[in-house]
Amino acid sequence: MTTEVLPLQRGPLYYAWRRFAANRAAMLSGVVLLVLVTMAVFAPLITRTGPTDQAFLTQALAFPSGEFWFGVDDLGRDFFTRIVYGARVSLTIGFAAAACSVIIGIPLGAVAGYYGGRADWAVMRLIELFSVVPPLLAAMLLGALTGGGFFTIILIAALFGWVQVCLLVRAQVKAFREKEFVRAAQAMGASPGYIIRRHLVPNAISPIIVGFVLAIPLAMMLEASLSFLGIGVPPPTPSWGQMINTGMNFMYFYWFLAVFPTGALALTVLATTLFGDGLRDALDPTLKGR
Repeated sequence: MTTEVLPLQRGPLYYAWRRFAANRAAMLSGVVLLVLVTMAVFAPLITRTGPTDQAFLTQALAFPSGEFWFGVDDLGRDFFTRIVYGARVSLTIGFAAAACSVIIGIPLGAVAGYYGGRADWAVMRLIELFSVVPPLLAAMLLGALTGGGFFTIILIAALFGWVQVCLLVRAQVKAFREKEFVRAAQAMGASPGYIIRRHLVPNAISPIIVGFVLAIPLAMMLEASLSFLGIGVPPPTPSWGQMINTGMNFMYFYWFLAVFPTGALALTVLATTLFGDGLRDALDPTLKGR
């Protein structure tokens, strides 16, 4: 008697990982992000001074060398230390603003997609309102009125970051609300809130993850822009945008004061964007190639 060996069943997460791993740009971006997050979390262990310590006043504006990897700024602070701690600020604001965007976008998108009608009309008009207002100009106005600050920037970024998440959730909920499992839950007397919470939102987890990841670089760019204009994170807290603004005054000779924070910001935003694009293609292969 022969025993038939059944093929091993693979789940959707396995194939999503295979698609993501095949995307070299996304994998490399993931490694870069992992290094940046690790550096930001363990900054006190990999830097020899604090971000505001003026420990090298006698060597101010020293060029990059074996002793000072990224040089010394005009106030005698190790510039590598400032860059590393600046990653903490940018990543924290990026992740916090993206989380707030998801918190705002999920319920609005779910209500608009499930109920349709007037609820959908109201949410779409709200989306149009936030879509026509230039985020940077609105953020400049709000930042000037409030004086900027860490939590203010998170709030401002969240106010303009929820739109994409809301649209993704709305489209996914509209696609699933006529499915058999939703009709069965309705026939059993389940409330709309229960159906949205237990059936529709879990099935929209893929676009929610993608929306969360893609909201991070937008928040980081907004924070850097506001800090560059002087209405973002107040000094002496290190911020890449703030360091770029200061470095522009020394650009023609002490080039490293502007080049290194610009490169760090560009690398982080590019890595996050490519990682989000790879994640989107892996979780929803029908979007690949658009």
